[in-house]
Amino acid sequence: MRDWEEMPARPWRWPLLRLRPALKLLAFGLALGLWQGSAVRLTQLMQRDPGHWAPAFIWEVTSALVVTSLLPILMTAVLNAPSPRVGWARFLGIHAAAFLLFTSLHIAGMAGLRHAVYALLELGDYDLGPPVYALPMEAQKDLITYGLGCAVIALVYEWRERQARALRSAELEGELRAAQLQSLTGQLHPHFLFNALHTIGSVMYEDLPRTDRLLSDLGQLLRASLERTDPTWTLAEERGHTERFVALLAARFGDRLEVRWDVAPGLESQRVPCFALQTLVENAVKHNQDRVGTLEVRIRARAGADRWALEVEDTGRGFGAPSPASGPGVGLTQLGRVLALLHGDRARLERGAGPEGGACVTVWLPRMEAAS
Repeated sequence: MRDWEEMPARPWRWPLLRLRPALKLLAFGLALGLWQGSAVRLTQLMQRDPGHWAPAFIWEVTSALVVTSLLPILMTAVLNAPSPRVGWARFLGIHAAAFLLFTSLHIAGMAGLRHAVYALLELGDYDLGPPVYALPMEAQKDLITYGLGCAVIALVYEWRERQARALRSAELEGELRAAQLQSLTGQLHPHFLFNALHTIGSVMYEDLPRTDRLLSDLGQLLRASLERTDPTWTLAEERGHTERFVALLAARFGDRLEVRWDVAPGLESQRVPCFALQTLVENAVKHNQDRVGTLEVRIRARAGADRWALEVEDTGRGFGAPSPASGPGVGLTQLGRVLALLHGDRARLERGAGPEGGACVTVWLPRMEAAS
């Protein structure tokens, strides 16, 4: 273990003082002093000669107000004294110095205030008592006040630190969630771009207007992928994006691909994960790209009471059958993760079989009544 002289110097920390909380603490000190003063006065009234009513309140109010004004000393000690498990010497040294300063200022402050108030109310001279007895007596009471005050302050600081850590954790979790969504939904697959460019290149010398439309579709797909900042958009926007995506697929597969839409009225403004339909359509085509006959892909949107569903069904080989697609096939898995990040257990992805044996994927989403 390194010697303490080799340890790096720890920066001194100071409490952050604000006017409004300070005034609230002074008001609390005043109320506490009046309460304690009333208790002392009631004790005096039980005696034969209770004396003047004012001294009891003067004693307690001045003591409480001075203690309250000296709380920054306790706060500074708590902020800078390490845990005893870390360093007993520094812990005891800081608190011993802080207590001596606190009790000295407390005794001097309340004695000075009492002298002033006694003179103002013409109660005569205030007498603290013989110093040899009065000072140790006040110091003993101050030791209890100092210990309780430091314990409360330490608990408050610990609570605030836990709140701050929870807030930072929530912020980091939100940033991580946004980064995950950006990663999962923010790009077109390279193999699709390669195939799209190859398709455009194959028709550019035969049909220039069609080539222009395909280039426009590809450009808008890339722009949506690169410029999107929100992980969701409306179903109408998703449909427009998917139709451009399908146009590029149709240019490649021709009559071998047919896409049909069936969207229930009123769902166009509902929000969906960006590129959800693109993922489902691409998954259907990818796993049936060797099909000789026509592959029909049916896209439906239907409403429920508090949920609504996006459904993509194809007439291909279905789940479980050998697929010509290479790679791990993570499209549906990624979409499931996106749904979990966005909606938790309020959304889910279901896999099944269509009436003709092909694959059917249904995405259930929470219905947003205020969607625009």
